[in-house]
Amino acid sequence: MEVTVDVVGGDTETYAVDDDATYADLIRAAGFHPQEASVLVEGSPVPGDRPVDADRVRLLRLIRGGTTGLAAAGE
Repeated sequence: MEVTVDVVGGDTETYAVDDDATYADLIRAAGFHPQEASVLVEGSPVPGDRPVDADRVRLLRLIRGGTTGLAAAGE
């Protein structure tokens, strides 16, 4: 099955995934780890373990904040 992925703030690509692929598999195919991105289908987030059932989705990269450990290291 082919799925078009619109990365929010990025490119749009089409990926071929197995018929039994999950949304976590699709996130990996797009080059991200499932913990750093979420898939939106018709504007709503879907769980990573749900089988892919849409032919076009949006991928939202999650933004991390906070310190990088410099404060903890005393720098």
